[in-house]
Order: sequence, then C-alpha cells, then structure tokens
Amino acid sequence: MVMEKYQKMKVVGRGAFGIVHLCLRKADQKLVILKQIPVEQMTKDERLAAQNECQVLKLLNHPNIIEYYENFLEDKALMIAMEYAPGGTLADYIQKRNSLLDEETILHFFVQILLALHHVHNKLILHRDLKTQNILLDKYQMIVKIGDFGISKILSSKSKAYTVVGTPCYISPELCEGKPYNQKSDIWALGCVLYELASLKRAFEAANLPALVLKIMSGTFAPISDQYSPELRQLILSMLSLDPSKRPQLSEIMAQPICIRALLNLYTDIGSVKMRRIEKPLSTVAPASHRRTGGRVNSARSRGGFLLNSTKSGIPLPLSTVYTWGSGIISPLRLPMLNTEVVQVSAGRTQKAGVTRSGRLIMWEPKIVEALLGYEIAQVSCGASHVLVVTNDREVFSWGRGDNGRLGLESQESHNSPQQVCVLAEHEAQKVLCGIDCSMILTTQNHILACGSNRFNKLGLDKLTAAEDFHASNQVEEVHVFTPVQSFPLNEGNIVHVDVGTAHSAAITETGECYTFGSNQHGQLGTNTRHNNRLPYLVSNLCGVKVTMVACGDAFTVAIGAEGEIYTWGKGARGRLGRKEEDTGIPKQVHLDESNPYFVTSVACCHGNTLLAVKPLGDEAIPR
Repeated sequence: MVMEKYQKMKVVGRGAFGIVHLCLRKADQKLVILKQIPVEQMTKDERLAAQNECQVLKLLNHPNIIEYYENFLEDKALMIAMEYAPGGTLADYIQKRNSLLDEETILHFFVQILLALHHVHNKLILHRDLKTQNILLDKYQMIVKIGDFGISKILSSKSKAYTVVGTPCYISPELCEGKPYNQKSDIWALGCVLYELASLKRAFEAANLPALVLKIMSGTFAPISDQYSPELRQLILSMLSLDPSKRPQLSEIMAQPICIRALLNLYTDIGSVKMRRIEKPLSTVAPASHRRTGGRVNSARSRGGFLLNSTKSGIPLPLSTVYTWGSGIISPLRLPMLNTEVVQVSAGRTQKAGVTRSGRLIMWEPKIVEALLGYEIAQVSCGASHVLVVTNDREVFSWGRGDNGRLGLESQESHNSPQQVCVLAEHEAQKVLCGIDCSMILTTQNHILACGSNRFNKLGLDKLTAAEDFHASNQVEEVHVFTPVQSFPLNEGNIVHVDVGTAHSAAITETGECYTFGSNQHGQLGTNTRHNNRLPYLVSNLCGVKVTMVACGDAFTVAIGAEGEIYTWGKGARGRLGRKEEDTGIPKQVHLDESNPYFVTSVACCHGNTLLAVKPLGDEAIPR
C-alpha cells in the first residue's frame, strides 16, 4: 500500500472536497501534505475537479508553486501528496500585522507571486482562485508559493472560460456579469492580492453577495496610503481596471521599473550560505579572465521573449539572454531573465546557476538557494551532487558528496557546507568545474588540475605521450586531491578553456584547437567512429572554426566558435543537440532564434541539458 510510505501527524485543514493531513514521509523524514479526497460519493463533476487538480499539478514546476509529489487511491479516496509550507498563509501573515508593510517587503512577496502566475499562464492554465489564503509561506516567511489548483482550468490556445468560480471577494467584474474571461481575471485577483498587501485589508468587502457585486462592478475601493510610491499605487489601479483589455499583461508588469528592481533583488540578494569567515563588503568585480571567451554573429528572426526587444522599437536591449535545451526541449528556449548581465552559467541535474558581473550568485530552478555573502564570487560550477566556486581572491570552496574524492579535500567525506580547498602553491585557480564524480580547476597559468574518478581517462591523469594508446600502463583510477593532468598535450600548459561531463571532457588550446578525452560510446569525442582511446583526440571536423568555449554533457559536446558559431555532436535523444534528434560524431551547427547580433558569454551542460548565455553585440559588448 502506498500509504505505508507516510505517517499521518495531524489534520491541518478541511475543505469542500476532503481532509488535509500533515504527514511524515518515512523515506527521508520530510514533512509533506496529503490531501484526502473521497471519491465514492462524489458526483461526476466533483471527480473531474479532483482529477483536474492532479493534472494541473503535474504540469507545473516552479520554486514559487507548491510542488506536487504523487497521487494514489487509498480506501476509496484520492490521495494527493504535495509540498508542505510551514510558514502559514499570506492571509494569516497580513492579519497578524498591526502596522503597514514597507514597500520593499510588499514587492518582495508580489514579484514571487507574479513569477509563479507567469509560469501558470505559460502552461495555458488559469488559477481561478488566486487569493491570500491560497498563497503559502516558507518557515522563514520569505518565500511564497501559490497552491490550491482545485478549480484551475487548462485552456486551449485562445479559449475563454465561462464558469463562475472563485472566492467572491476576488472575482472580476466580467465574472459578476457572466461574461467570458481569460487570464485577465487572474490579473484582477493579483491586483486584489497586491492591494491587500499594501492596505492589510481586502479591496472589496460587503455584508452580502449583492452588495459585494455592486462594489466590484463599480470598481470603487479605499485608496492605499500615500506612504507608498506613485508607481505602486498606479500598478494596483491598472490591475483593478474594470475593462479587462486595460489590465496589463504579466510580461508588461514584469517590465515596469518598480518590478524590475524587486525582481533583481529577489534573484541576486537571496541570502547567504554560512561560511567560516568574517564577511567583507561586496563590490563590483570583473570577470575572472579578461581573455576573449566568445564570438559575434548576425542571427535569424526572433519570436520575442522576456524583456527582449529590438532596438528598432526604442526599448533598450537586455544586458543578457539565457537559453536552455535538452530534457525534451529540442530547440533553444529562452529562460525568464532579468535585466542584469550574466557573465557565466553552470548547469546541474536539478539546478541552473549563473554569476552576474557584480559577483552575485543567481539560480533559476528548482529551489532558491542563498548566495555567498562576504565573498566576491568569480565563477560557480554545479555537479550532480556537489558544487565548487572560485572567488575573486582565487580561493576555491567545495561542498556536497565526497565519493571518489571529487571535492578535492583529501578524503571521500561529504560536506553540507562550503569547505576551502587547498591548491598547490604554484597554481592559482581561475575556473572550477564539476563532473558527475570528479572536479577540475583551470589555473591562471593555463594548466588543468583534477580530482575524483578518472574512468576512461576523462580527467587526463594517465601518464601518456603522443605515441601511447589506451593499452599503455600508468593509468590512474582516481585521486582525492587536485593533481596536474599528465596526458599529452593537455600537460603542455596552453589550455585556455576546459569542461568535464559525465564520462568525457574537452579542452581548448590558446590557438583554438579542441581536444576531447574520455568515453566515446556515443560519438561525444567528435570522431567518425565510436572507438575508445585514452589519448586526447583533436576534433578535426570543425571546418576550420577557432573554438573559444566548450561544454560537455552526459553523452554530447557543445563548442562555441570565435564568431559565435554553436556546434554540437554526440547523443541526440531528448533534444541534447539543440536540433533535430540524431546521434552523430560529426560536429554540426545549431542556430539561435535571435534577431540581433549577439556575443556568447558562457555555455554549460549537465546530463542532457544545455544552458547558454548571450548578450547583444554593441561597441560595449565586443570583448577586448
């Protein structure tokens, strides 16, 4: 029985459809919510509503939306397991206040709800019951998560819903009149939530339903305090416009300066990972290397994206755009992006990270983690189960699983907080890299240091010359401290870029040559055959392209040329290659959907995913 995986702790709520239990998941001792919905005595419509909640939850994956785990039938009831938010509801938080919130706090909560609703609408879903009672808080009451999708509706491309549902105080004027509605009704409810945050009371309240409808239809509500900015007050007025067509789209709200500032704060000032060191102030920092690391291109048409517009429209170009593909995404897809410059990205199996020009650590999914306060981060790398960072002072920290010695801490112990790594005195760290069971450091002297598993010689630790092959002796299985690579020509000290994947690695020389080493099971080394050879292989099929960056996934490779060309090769399943699926050991080009010339600033792969950061090409963007 599936229920045996859970231990019921207490009942935390009773709703129209059933009981809500707080449970302990025995496998990991994690608190979860189990919503128990009896189905035996339900009407057909009620069963459909219960099934709808499961269907909606499966489609959603966002750090500001309650996470769905599973559903199952137990004792004639549908059980839905989902994330537990211990901080209570936003309604409770507001009710306990005896003084108005400051504007920064209001916007901190609001932009998280905004991002969550943007994700919901992108899935062609209406929430239809957005209210402060359905917005939950984490234990620190800093992160908000929207929940309760029991009456959500999945929309076809341009359909409109007619059913009148939702909490009366938050329903829109068009619902009161029985008119068709679309996402703009959720915008109205979002305006009601923002009003409630700013005034600590509901925008529309009355003693009975007819009186409430009259208030909503007239659009009259008490003004909020003039202690708040005109921009905030105007934003509320625009969302509570009686005419749905005059309410702003979510993307338009995100583009407003008042929200951009809050979004930037959310993504770049999200706390700290506790470090054993006195904090020092953050300041503007330069990238770790001043070496040219990308290229320029003129590209094809654009379908548009978050805060991305041509200069022809008069709107400034974004400082950076970040793309991802893989895990079923066949073509490059823009990630939601703030107007901040990303100088480096890293992709792990469960997270995507970046470093901004100001030295802040940002994360895209699935969990918001804390930045390293007190340190100016130059670069970060995410593995499947460990992380490395290098600071502007060339200090290296690692944490996570320690198997195979991947943390470089002279042991196989795991650590859940950052530990400083000892690097040989003659070497100075410039870049760190995480593989699935290993790590690398690229030094300022253009040498590679490596630790962890050296299976297939993917770290280049075998003592091999150009005349030797994979039958040679002196093969190394694993090392627990960062050690200089030994395989020719990687040991020559002319490496300007390197990356490590699941079973293979790649390195770029000062002259733009690309060497691959490790497993070649899927053609990820860029050869015409699947033959394995422990010697590093010079990729000769790049059509004379001078390579400046390279990234390695589980069974594929991505290379970036000096003019911005993007080449991929290896295993093509689930969109790994960013184009039509095909396994190929021959490098082939990928094209982005960009309308403006761009410069590639960073590329990263992990497992079957790729993350690519670009910035518009202008005089200020040309690398020196």
